[in-house]
Amino acid sequence: MPIVTFRHTGGEEIRTEVPAGLTLLEAAKQAGVAIDAPCGGSGTCGKCRVRLLTGDPEMEANPHLSREDHAAGWRLACCSRVTGDTAVEVPETASAYRTGIRTADLSDPKVRGAFEAVQQDLKAAGVMEEPALQVREIALDPPTLEDTMPDNERLERALAAELGAERITLSLTALKKLSALLRENDFRLVCILRKHGGAVQVADIHAPGIPHPACGLAIDIGTTTVSAALADMEDGALLARASAGNGQIRFGADVISRIIESTRPGGSQRLKKAVVEETLVLLIAAMCRDAGVPLDRIYRVSVAGNTTMNHLLLGLYADPIRMEPFVPSFFRCETLRAAEVIPGLSPSAELVIAPNVGSYVGGDITAGVLASSLWESDELSLFIDLGTNGELVLGNGEYMLCCACSAGPAFEGGDISCGMRATDGAIEAVKIDKATMEPTLDVIGEPGQKPRGLCGSGIIDTVAELFRAGIIDARGKFARNGDRVLRDEDGMGRYVLAWAADAADGRDVTINEVDLDNFIRAKGAIFSAAHLLMEQVGVSPEDISRFWIAGGIGGGIDFHNAITIGMFPDLPHELFHYIGNSSLSGAYAVLLSSSAWAKTEELGRCMMYVELSNEPRYMDEFVSACFLPHTDHSLFPTVEKELS
Repeated sequence: MPIVTFRHTGGEEIRTEVPAGLTLLEAAKQAGVAIDAPCGGSGTCGKCRVRLLTGDPEMEANPHLSREDHAAGWRLACCSRVTGDTAVEVPETASAYRTGIRTADLSDPKVRGAFEAVQQDLKAAGVMEEPALQVREIALDPPTLEDTMPDNERLERALAAELGAERITLSLTALKKLSALLRENDFRLVCILRKHGGAVQVADIHAPGIPHPACGLAIDIGTTTVSAALADMEDGALLARASAGNGQIRFGADVISRIIESTRPGGSQRLKKAVVEETLVLLIAAMCRDAGVPLDRIYRVSVAGNTTMNHLLLGLYADPIRMEPFVPSFFRCETLRAAEVIPGLSPSAELVIAPNVGSYVGGDITAGVLASSLWESDELSLFIDLGTNGELVLGNGEYMLCCACSAGPAFEGGDISCGMRATDGAIEAVKIDKATMEPTLDVIGEPGQKPRGLCGSGIIDTVAELFRAGIIDARGKFARNGDRVLRDEDGMGRYVLAWAADAADGRDVTINEVDLDNFIRAKGAIFSAAHLLMEQVGVSPEDISRFWIAGGIGGGIDFHNAITIGMFPDLPHELFHYIGNSSLSGAYAVLLSSSAWAKTEELGRCMMYVELSNEPRYMDEFVSACFLPHTDHSLFPTVEKELS
């Protein structure tokens, strides 16, 4: 059988023997080589570029690879079938999702601000009253011949007197350390306490004077990006924050691709390993290193993720989620032992998962709704989470209606040839001169950072600016020619945002007609889902007082541009509020407070889920929204006035 050699930039080589006819992407999966393939190997994203060193694999023609690129040795791994011994170079960009851990600068007020604002709002609403953990230092009377009470009963008696609790229990973790620690520290201890019903459990004990004796993790497991925050459970202080690409992305950008992968032999374990060992373990290690906190000092983990991500994290059978009648294994589950899922944490650490609501509306939305405080207002609000999927919640303190739409991964850079996560090198804002067609770019990173690709907010800006300048028409096809509008041999156009000489990877950063089509369908899914939800309860956009926009798509959204392309209703911009990663903010509140956790469970029970695939009018609404801004121009009067 042929041998395929994968050589990473930097020199590491991995070899694997494969049957002839296998694609290079399939060979990479077999060898454990990380190659980004958001489209799951269907050839629609153009992300799995590798450079041919030796061999002659058969490659199908693909619009994402030009003749010039092919002549220079570039191939798409998903479209190239092995015919004999082959060697390819895997560039850093092909596995950037795996290595791109980004830690936040805690000196930036914006980093702490989101968490602090949510906590203040929830405290005002009375849902941060019960702390999830308490840290107490306590002094015990040493034993004597007259007082030979066992060490555990001695500690329980002292805590019961101090806390007024009727029942105190010790975890095995605490019991193992108790006798030695008491005698080494003059019978003074720091106790990590957790309430369980009417009882108080001593989860662990430490010697006095240890910094950050009890810590916790809030984790947002997104389909594309995983974000996390490390907290001091004693005072709620943020100790570290970081994000990275979800290692599962090489099995497909969308949840359906991953569910299908999970049904294959060993698939569930591969997907669990990708998110736990290849993503979470590395992310947590980076945060603990920055904060100087040992892993085993983490006693609580709060997870918010969509329904599929929650199943794959736990290694559960997920196939029924995608099959009618769309029934998952669980919506809510009891508190779990965190160490059974994430290795290295305290043996007594607990794991709580924000409740799912439907097959495609999960705990990331219940946590996000908690953070938005939509649930305590009399005013009607619409909450929209722009991630790999689009999830929406319409309602107020009386009712909440929710749904999910197949927006695809475009808002996080998937299905876009030069798309990427909102990290260093991502273009997050764009202006295009209508006369010269020249762009002005804002790039994430240090001053002088060269562009590498487009994140979600940059894509929204680019599409709006191209449309406003008349460079593309309402279908997303190029209508003007110029120095920056290039066409391939088949006539397909692309606009060059940054030439190769000015780009980080030494190749043009462009957006082409396939990208535009993918993005227009994504924005059409969002608008049509919002329109249908409003119809369900008999309201119009003018009845909504506030639009909450969530998701880590970049440095926020230019709402004027989002309205111009028909993604959001044509309403005053002051009604729209970007609240960033509300899923992580909500998970952080749940981490710190048992009452916030109880409120999140209540929200999950109160939200009514609408399955759009069962709504006969949804497809008509969707098709109408797949133009710029819409086929019904009366829905966008200010856009029509601006463009006329």
